[in-house]
Amino acid sequence: MNLPESSLNIHYTAGLARLQLLPEEEAVYASQLERILNYIGQLNEIDTTGIEPGTHDAEAFDFTRADESRSPQPMESALLNAPRRSGDQFMVPKVVE
Repeated sequence: MNLPESSLNIHYTAGLARLQLLPEEEAVYASQLERILNYIGQLNEIDTTGIEPGTHDAEAFDFTRADESRSPQPMESALLNAPRRSGDQFMVPKVVE
């Protein structure tokens, strides 16, 4: 899965992850990402005809509990470990620009 240099844009990819990389770091990460993508290309070449898709090597179970009504947690208790708060509300950083 040899990718053309233009399709492996580390600067753009780092920007998506909100990373600011030095040129030396970009070179290191570009090399690592290229090796990962080449390995994935090798995996894509394996003949998996007749093999059923799976998600777990062991059977998975969903454990659920009965949906029972109960008293809400007191406001002060809920906000006790909040890093920032305004009155009785959590304050969170803006994530949409």
